[in-house]
Order: sequence, then structure tokens, then C-alpha cells
Amino acid sequence: MSDSGSSSAQGVAAFFSQGRLTAIPRKTARREQLLVHLVETLFEQDRTYTEPEVNEALLTVHGDCSALRRYLVDSGLLARAKDGSSYRRAA
Repeated sequence: MSDSGSSSAQGVAAFFSQGRLTAIPRKTARREQLLVHLVETLFEQDRTYTEPEVNEALLTVHGDCSALRRYLVDSGLLARAKDGSSYRRAA
């Protein structure tokens, strides 16, 4: 019996080729799985990030950092300050 964390990691691996995200999944459940992986691997708990820092981190895996950032905020995984000046990992 495999543990859900390892099967989740294997599922996320299918989205990547040579360390780069090949596409942002359209299906909500698969995209959510990817977003959880990204927030856990790219962003530290209890740290505040500027928008350029968030973009830089996301660009390490995919060219469309704006879409990924928006998905992370919309899903509640990244919290954006009301004035848009900073972001924090929410999960």
C-alpha cells in the first residue's frame, strides 16, 4: 500500500519535464494538486514575498508566472496584501 503523499508526488511529477512545468492543468483537481506542490516547494512558511520575488520563484518552473500567481492566490494558497505589495504562504 502506498502512502498518499508519495502517490501525490508521483502525480505531480507527470506535469514536469526536465524540472519545468509543461502545462498548467485545466482540470481543477489536478491543478490544485500542482498548486499545493508549488507552494510547498517554492515558498517558505512565515516569510513575506514581494511580487517580483513571487514571479522569480514561479519563473523557475513556468513562463506564465502571472497565471500561476493568480491561481495560487485564488486557491487561497498564497495570501496577497490588500495593496498588492506583498504575498505570504497561507497553507
